Formats: sequence, structure tokens, C-alpha cells
Amino acid sequence: MIDCKPAETPMIPNQKLYMKDDVELVDKGQYQRIVGKLIYLAHTRPDIAHVVDVVSQFMHQPHVHHLKAAMRIIRYLKKTPGHGFVFRKNGHLKTKIYTDAIRSGEKGDRKSTSGFFSIFGGNLVAWRSKK
Repeated sequence: MIDCKPAETPMIPNQKLYMKDDVELVDKGQYQRIVGKLIYLAHTRPDIAHVVDVVSQFMHQPHVHHLKAAMRIIRYLKKTPGHGFVFRKNGHLKTKIYTDAIRSGEKGDRKSTSGFFSIFGGNLVAWRSKK
């Protein structure tokens, strides 16, 4: 993939991945190795976290279009080498956790939103938001 054409986005906009019948399967082991490495990388690259979650749903029976979607993530990574978190040694091991919640936030669906992020030693290590 060194000479591949870089991609502008990690996934084709509005692309839906799902299981299809009568579609060519790919090597399950190869697909699992690729997606496993992307899962590991998503810890420092939140811009790919969602699309990696999408492609990881097909680990048990990957089709050709699932592999193409995973390869597009790799092509996107080639385009954006400077993105992501860098963990630095800051001389302390203090832990900070921040949370927030909004009850009945949006007028359209009236669902609550909550989230948190945690910092360890001055580095962001975990985050989540949920509607």
C-alpha cells in the first residue's frame, strides 16, 4: 500500500456496509489482521474510530466490499500522517476525569446526551459520548 493513492475521507460518504448473499468472501485471517491493527491505531486516531468500528462488525465473514472499506481507511491514513494524539512524558501521573450531561437536550428527539474524557499523566487516554 506504499504506492497507493491517498483517500480524502476514511469512508465513502453515506456508504452502508452490510452482509450480502452470493458475494465473494476474502481471506478471513488477513481481514482480521488488518482490522485488528486499525482498532489498535484508533486509540490515538479518533478520526477513524467510527469507521473502524463499522468494518470490525464483519470480522467473522468478510466480503470484498468490507475489505475495500478497510483498505480505504489505510489510504486515508496515508493522506493524514500528522493527525492523532501524541503521548508525552509530563513528569507526573495525575489523573483527571471530566464529565458532562444534558438532559432532554435536542428539541427534535428529547434524548439526553452524556460524555466523559480522562487524562492520565497529562495525556488523553479515554473518551466517550452517548446519546
